[in-house]
Amino acid sequence: MLRQAQDLPAVLQAIVALDAWNELSVLQHAPWLGRLLCASILRQARITTGAHLVAINLGLKTIPVDQRRHRDRQTRLLAIAHGFIAAAEMGLKEHDRLALARKMMERKLDGRRTSSKLPELVELVMAKPLVSAGMVAKTLDVTPQAARRIVLELGLREMTGRGRFRAWGSL
Repeated sequence: MLRQAQDLPAVLQAIVALDAWNELSVLQHAPWLGRLLCASILRQARITTGAHLVAINLGLKTIPVDQRRHRDRQTRLLAIAHGFIAAAEMGLKEHDRLALARKMMERKLDGRRTSSKLPELVELVMAKPLVSAGMVAKTLDVTPQAARRIVLELGLREMTGRGRFRAWGSL
């Protein structure tokens, strides 16, 4: 199947390969390997990275199962393509959300001293979805108490709801 789709663009190759994997049921108890094959094809064409597999899976989940497993091949291929489109749309929405969160945090940096640790904390929060006081303290080279104070100053939302171990993130 891959040889037949060799002349197609990489995204279509991945769609055809995923459909073939699902239809042939190569490994009945491992349908996820088909999605890995699909991601591998896209990675070889330098279209995506290893981190895009999650996005592809989430995009495919938005498409109803009856369309993805339809008897008509064209319907299945279109469903997989719509799953890729949904994944791209979700990625763009997430990017916009993170860009807005970064702007909101950077507004709090105005008028700060040049020795302030807040810019470093903004970079850490943008790089990691969830940060703990220990992580902040180690990265910024401050005490855990100072880390909690800096986090509160930035206005991050507490995600754990626990007193002993706290973790924050930007929403």
